[in-house]
Amino acid sequence: MDKDFERRLAGLINSGERGVLRGGRKGVEKESLRVSPDGAIAQTRHPQLLGAPLTNDHITTDFSEALIELVTPPFGETWELLQYLCDIHQFVYRHLEDELLWATSMPCAIDGDASIPLAQFGKSNVGRMKTVYRHGLGVRYGRIMQAISGVHFNYSFSPKLWGVLADVNRSRQAHQDFVSEQYFGVLRNYRRYGWLVLYLFGTSPAVSNSFFAGRETTLPALGADTVYEPYGTSLRMSDIGYLNKNQSTLSVSVNSLAEYVRDLTRAIGTPYPPYEKLGVKVDGVYRQLNANILQIENEYYSYIRPKRIAQSGERPTKALHRAGVEYIEVRALDVSAFDPVGVNQNKLRFLEAFLALCLLRESAPIGISEQPALDTNHLLVARRGREPNLMLRREGRDFPMIEWARELLDSMQGLCEMLDHGEPSRPYSSALEQQRAKIDDVERTPSARLLTEMRQTGESFFQLALRMSKLHKDYFLGLYPPNESRLGEFATEARESLETQRAVETADRETFDAYLAHYLAD
Repeated sequence: MDKDFERRLAGLINSGERGVLRGGRKGVEKESLRVSPDGAIAQTRHPQLLGAPLTNDHITTDFSEALIELVTPPFGETWELLQYLCDIHQFVYRHLEDELLWATSMPCAIDGDASIPLAQFGKSNVGRMKTVYRHGLGVRYGRIMQAISGVHFNYSFSPKLWGVLADVNRSRQAHQDFVSEQYFGVLRNYRRYGWLVLYLFGTSPAVSNSFFAGRETTLPALGADTVYEPYGTSLRMSDIGYLNKNQSTLSVSVNSLAEYVRDLTRAIGTPYPPYEKLGVKVDGVYRQLNANILQIENEYYSYIRPKRIAQSGERPTKALHRAGVEYIEVRALDVSAFDPVGVNQNKLRFLEAFLALCLLRESAPIGISEQPALDTNHLLVARRGREPNLMLRREGRDFPMIEWARELLDSMQGLCEMLDHGEPSRPYSSALEQQRAKIDDVERTPSARLLTEMRQTGESFFQLALRMSKLHKDYFLGLYPPNESRLGEFATEARESLETQRAVETADRETFDAYLAHYLAD
């Protein structure tokens, strides 16, 4: 039993602030590939009526010109967040003509790296830097990996929680130092327990053959066009997805803010011979921003990140060093083919309670020998999470995954009851019960559901994803009555973003070489 967790939970309950866990701010970033009606990655430019990806805060692009990213503001209530996400999908679909948004994380039909167009952000220096950075990702890791999409959950705990928790912990730290330290405790515990999110919500156990583009794969076939992991949950979060071997030797500590900033700063300042061989500027054309282990901080892939909104031109590590952690970004969610917006309320409510568990449980520093075991646990669940009697490493010994999962969910009961404060429908407790059902019956997991659907319909992964993509388009275009007020706001934002981009481009006074040198030197 985690006595510190029990003490902290009791302290919050006895504080007189029964709703102290409520009021956390939550937002979502949801990526989707634009595809043609026959399921090929779109070669068209980002629709102008959606605005300028460089300067539109809510509709932008990620790696590819065809990879739309929809960004919500932070909301206090989950239903508000989902309503906004629904409205923004409806707006986008009004301007896609015959194109679709691909309904899954693993990509559509791809004809090799060359078929994936890089995102374009205009002729300003900052826009050019964004495109060069993406070109660098492509030459380092291949473009196909960058065509994988996901859902990122951004979360900050309620400001009123920090004062109560500081009293419970008898902390004498300065306020922001205490907040940052607590968030880093969340990061460490997410590394320890985050495999649970892959089991409960992973929705990418299969992928089309085109993903491998002629490369060898050991995955078994499921029909002519599909390969899969029989017990897999999230290929996206496995070693064939984001967890690529190029970053396997990169170690970034989350034991403190200072160590995190130190390690990332070292990585973006240390030359890496294989990248030096690629060249930085060849025949006058940039291939990558630099030849260091990381071009910039965003290149480092992690399940969860500490975040601080940066000032104009400020690098993420500088923002964290300047003012501490403001919120955290959970990056491990697959796009769900079974939810038109790619995510649902129960999933987000569970995540909110899970992050509270990570906050309140004891979170000792992660030792050098512990981190490889944590990475292995995530990989095992991504590749074999539904395998009967799967064992994970826990405190140096093998432990049954399902038994551990039940323990974690049991620990969340009191947290969900606190989050339900004032809500007769008990939405957080209900979300927890839905996840318990997946522990008791593996066939209820979305990864199992996806494979079952493919077997029952006889569809390949590609065919199922294309069918769901068309269903989602019909859903959004058929919504009635539409929220015309919000759709009008999106149209205004799109027009204003185009004007803002033109202003940014007009304001540039230095060469791109000078701009890049200044940015990387700061």
